[in-house]
Amino acid sequence: MRIIQACRKLGLDFVCVYTREDEASGHLALARELGGKTLRISSYHDANEIMSAADHAGATAVHPGYGYFAEDYRFARRVSERTRPMVWIGPSWQVIRTLGDKINTKRLARSLGVPTVPGSDRPVYDELEAEEIADSLFRFQAEQGIDSARVLVKASAGGGGMGIEEVMNLDHFKTVYRRIRNYSKRQFHDEGVLIEQRILNFNHLEVQIAADRHGSIAHFGTRNCTIQSTGRQKRVEIAPGFAPDQIRYSFDAAKVITDITGYSLAIAKEVGYDNVGTWEWIVTPAGQPFLMEVNTRIQVENGVSAAIARLKGEAGVDIIKEQIRMGLGEPMGFTQDDITFEGIGIEYRIIAEDPANRFTPWVGRIDRFNPPQVPWASLHSQIPQDKPYDIPTEFDPNLALGIIWGKDLAEAKARGVEYLDKLVLEGQDQEGNPMKSNIAFLREKTADILVF
Repeated sequence: MRIIQACRKLGLDFVCVYTREDEASGHLALARELGGKTLRISSYHDANEIMSAADHAGATAVHPGYGYFAEDYRFARRVSERTRPMVWIGPSWQVIRTLGDKINTKRLARSLGVPTVPGSDRPVYDELEAEEIADSLFRFQAEQGIDSARVLVKASAGGGGMGIEEVMNLDHFKTVYRRIRNYSKRQFHDEGVLIEQRILNFNHLEVQIAADRHGSIAHFGTRNCTIQSTGRQKRVEIAPGFAPDQIRYSFDAAKVITDITGYSLAIAKEVGYDNVGTWEWIVTPAGQPFLMEVNTRIQVENGVSAAIARLKGEAGVDIIKEQIRMGLGEPMGFTQDDITFEGIGIEYRIIAEDPANRFTPWVGRIDRFNPPQVPWASLHSQIPQDKPYDIPTEFDPNLALGIIWGKDLAEAKARGVEYLDKLVLEGQDQEGNPMKSNIAFLREKTADILVF
């Protein structure tokens, strides 16, 4: 829906695809309301069908959103190099391929002096070698006096918290390694596995990068995405990543933000990054940052970065609009000096799930959905507000993004609680039991925002 709105801001026509399960979705209703073309397809995973739809509509560019094919370099290459080529709204396929592999990214970062999590820096396919690396990491943690030492086993081509397990002792490692290797082969067609130290009690920070096809590059600040589900899925994002002028940290938080921003820009420049992207970081309680991965796509949480960004002194930055504009070949048109930041932004991911039961998705019908209408908040949602809505079981039950702005942390938190308290979200399952959502969880976690 935000891509559709950005296209209209730019005066661009658009084509919206949808599936049978999404016929009641707000993205389809918005597309029709704004006069765009709509085409039904059987699956968002079918590249051939998407190409056929694009050709049928005469489309000249493809925006992949933030899922499905967004980080698939093969799909991006196909879009831009087929018989009837189209513009890929995202980083070039070569950049996606370079940074899409966690191990390759780790090796590149180390060559530039960028700190990375201790562990392997290339795909590990041999079980004995994997065991030796794990053993060295357990011994390293023991030497550092770390209690409950742990090692992460990760699919090198994975992402979004998928294909990751932790191991607490070497005896258990072999079983987990085989399971992740097999999972990676099934899901990503690559048996490569990354083995690294598990860092506990960390903050998860991000740097939002934007670049054009002409070599200009800038950043739209940092985000803190530490509040997550038990499955490492983000639930609350805050911009900026730390607030050293309002919270006391045991380390120089301002320096950490400066460092990770500089490191992210250095990697982006080295690979010739040419669109939007996010550099994800782990920060330890001692203030030591480690690069975790690079997401070569627009992310859901771009809106909370935009909420605090001012471009040439003006609020209302639309990062997706800038992404499309630069993806179509236009120069950036601004420099880092033109970007300033004001206040604190909070983004709540409102989801039909049961946090008390390991965030299990809830299935049923939404009968009422009425978000508060206040000037300091915005909402992005595909849920209709004028009629009931059955949540499709084919997709994750993400319902809405509520973005709050405050002049400082205290105001942002107070407004966040007020927003969640006034938001009306009601429904029932097939047995008539009331709807479950994560709103109470979001409200409880608001008190912990940016505290480390």
